[in-house]
Amino acid sequence: MIQLSSEPIDPGHLLNGFCAGRATTGAVVSFTGLVRDEGGQAQALELEAYEGFTEMAIIGMAVAAKARFDLIDLMIVHRIGRVEVGQPIVFVATAAAHRRAALEACDHVMDYLKSRAPLWKKSFGPDGARWIEPTAADLADAKRWDQETNP
Repeated sequence: MIQLSSEPIDPGHLLNGFCAGRATTGAVVSFTGLVRDEGGQAQALELEAYEGFTEMAIIGMAVAAKARFDLIDLMIVHRIGRVEVGQPIVFVATAAAHRRAALEACDHVMDYLKSRAPLWKKSFGPDGARWIEPTAADLADAKRWDQETNP
């Protein structure tokens, strides 16, 4: 399931549902990203997506990730709209027969969402609003997947 949501994310509820009834799954890995305050410089983030286009781009990546890592299942829930400090902004879960595939797939998906997904982030803080771009480290994390051919 791929979902962009303007509603709050409940990671525990999502993870419980994702894990239910998985008799053939050997590993489930989840990641929950929270909005951090950046040392007092951020009070909230606002995320924008281009309806239809953003979902299709993420679905394309998810289909490729499922094949690349031989996943049984994959879930991505990403907030859009205003998200306050401390609130979940993204939830990713991967299910595979073995832990390594589930771990690496979750990392791969997050690197894509952080640096390549067509989502636009604006930070609001005491000095006003500013657009957020991927950092050099974010781009380097994503680039390493371009060079790897096997999970």
